[in-house]
Amino acid sequence: MKLYTYFRSSAAYRVRIALNLKGLKYDAVPVHLLRGGGEQLQENYVKMNPSGLVPTFQDDYITLTQSMAILEYLEETHPEPALLPSDPRERARARSLADLVACDTHPLYVPRVRNFLMEHYGLPKERMMEFVRHAMTTGLRTLEKRLTSEPGTGRYCQGDAVSHADL
Repeated sequence: MKLYTYFRSSAAYRVRIALNLKGLKYDAVPVHLLRGGGEQLQENYVKMNPSGLVPTFQDDYITLTQSMAILEYLEETHPEPALLPSDPRERARARSLADLVACDTHPLYVPRVRNFLMEHYGLPKERMMEFVRHAMTTGLRTLEKRLTSEPGTGRYCQGDAVSHADL
């Protein structure tokens, strides 16, 4: 198994944590998102991952992009230890909490979005950082509200075992 990763990418962290919790051995292949204009934009990487993002996961059978799809694949191909509850309602809630961060919050503060807004709309760095803080604060407040008001929260985001929601 190979994981193309960047040390500061929260999406890549998500996958690294899952691989480690499942005790799976993998080769971490660093992809520096800032060096040389971004190694993820180099031709050889874009051939493998057309979106030019990390992480990218490979095993003997498949190349996958998108951290949540990689987590689902790992869960289905290596079910133990489980990182999703067995009950369908609990599984759905865990996925919903995970998607709150992975889909609603994370995309707003990645370098691709920050750079576009600064370069194409002349947004100064300090204003960009206001936007990043707003995006992160809004997402984390929503997550906190759900965790404190919905049934299902336990020792972890969903129940008493680590799930995708915690990653």
